[in-house]
Amino acid sequence: MEWGVIGPREVPRLWDRHLLNCAVVAELVPDSTGTLADVGSGAGLPGVVLAMLLPEVRVTLIEPLERRAKFLVECVSELKLGNAVVLRSRAEDVSGTLAVDVATARAVAPLDRLAPLAAGVVRRGGTVLAIKGSGAETELAKAQSSLRRIGARGAEVLRAGHGRVDPATTVVRFFAR
Repeated sequence: MEWGVIGPREVPRLWDRHLLNCAVVAELVPDSTGTLADVGSGAGLPGVVLAMLLPEVRVTLIEPLERRAKFLVECVSELKLGNAVVLRSRAEDVSGTLAVDVATARAVAPLDRLAPLAAGVVRRGGTVLAIKGSGAETELAKAQSSLRRIGARGAEVLRAGHGRVDPATTVVRFFAR
């Protein structure tokens, strides 16, 4: 079945630009036995990839759109990912009801809008890993007031996958209050 969860021009770049780009984020997950929520999971990037690579981590794939949520349910079933569940909801609607160790996001929103959404699903002191592109430093600078407002700590731009993906994956990491 054709799901249309990625654009047709992305198919030739699926392996290196999408799957491997997400896979290297596993090196930034601080606890390989904890909990993780992927905000706006869409095509399962990075949530499904991380669920495959970190089988001891309990992964919640948060996706509001029905078609994409159905796609994710099928992925979880086909890949036999017993550590992953799909939650059809908006992150802001489950804010405060989830308290995971790590929240991830990729291509969801600019950091100033994404930060409160992701911080709302992590426990106190939890980690947010937002996969961003080459403009991550600029985006982080623009998000400073939003990050202060939510009490985020230690916000920084990291590169994951040096020597394994080219270019390395750019991630903004911060810790929830």
